[in-house]
Amino acid sequence: MNDKKYIIGVDGGNSKTDYFLFDIQGNFVDHIHTGTCSHEQFPDAYLSSFRIMNENIQDLLTRNQLTMEHIAAGAFGLAGADIPSQKENLCQVIERIGFTHYAMDNDSFLGVKAGSEKGFGICSINGSGSSTGGISPSGKRLQIGGVGSELSGDEAGGFFLARKVLRAVYDFFYRMGPETEMTDPVMKLLQIPSKELFIEYTLNGIQKRTSPTTKLVQILFSAADNGDSVALNIIDNTAKQLAYSTVGCMHNLDFDHEVDIILAGSVWVKAESPLLLQNFKNHIANLTNHSCNYILLQVPPATGAVLWALELAYGHPVNLDTRLKVIEAVEQHNIL
Repeated sequence: MNDKKYIIGVDGGNSKTDYFLFDIQGNFVDHIHTGTCSHEQFPDAYLSSFRIMNENIQDLLTRNQLTMEHIAAGAFGLAGADIPSQKENLCQVIERIGFTHYAMDNDSFLGVKAGSEKGFGICSINGSGSSTGGISPSGKRLQIGGVGSELSGDEAGGFFLARKVLRAVYDFFYRMGPETEMTDPVMKLLQIPSKELFIEYTLNGIQKRTSPTTKLVQILFSAADNGDSVALNIIDNTAKQLAYSTVGCMHNLDFDHEVDIILAGSVWVKAESPLLLQNFKNHIANLTNHSCNYILLQVPPATGAVLWALELAYGHPVNLDTRLKVIEAVEQHNIL
């Protein structure tokens, strides 16, 4: 047991993965930044997840003259860990690598550990997609949404909002929708010569994945700031859906009166308009009596994986000095 003096934290997204090796005092040892390990990105699914994670973790250990016998704990935040069967399969992958003391869940949970000094709270992710993950004071976890479907209320994220902008223009052209100031900027951005060609150009961009999501979302926020009713309705609906997921997560877990709500993802962090957050807070205030502390996640989510692994190794959350040391080290080595 005395040899178990290291931890590994893994942040595995749909496009990239960060593997961090720290000692149990919270000192940085090594880091690998590489491509995705998500089973959803490969034809052989979990077999590739195992192969890729195992290769990188063994590389991390070998080049530091370590083995799995030296690892006290591991924490994994993985994209594609959304439903129980996926989580079960990914746990089998992690155990096959050699971990016996570990935590694994959707990458949304890393935001909780990275953003809240308490180590519990709710993370609302609003990036290219959306997801909500909560960890209660007793350690219970719950994920709401994150499967990319309106069935589970995933009506947020850049991809969704960009489609809503295009839909609003199409509705105005052909479906008796109200006029919107987003029309001209969208036509210019996509270089569409006439409304007759609108659906062809937009479908082509979506199918080829060349649609400029970020710029479409910027058009949305700009129009909303100017008071455009169509844009305002889109933003309010998204704020409402995010609030429903957040409060639903809150009420299904055993939180005390005060709850940290961590906001992560590019739409939250880089939003050029305050309207979405204002509406989100207003909807939450109408849905619950809990006292909510809003925290914009400014540190890499991988920080959460390291802190979570250290928490497992200690049996309790790390102290503030160790937390700050970890954050500084991850920020220094994080590659966006």
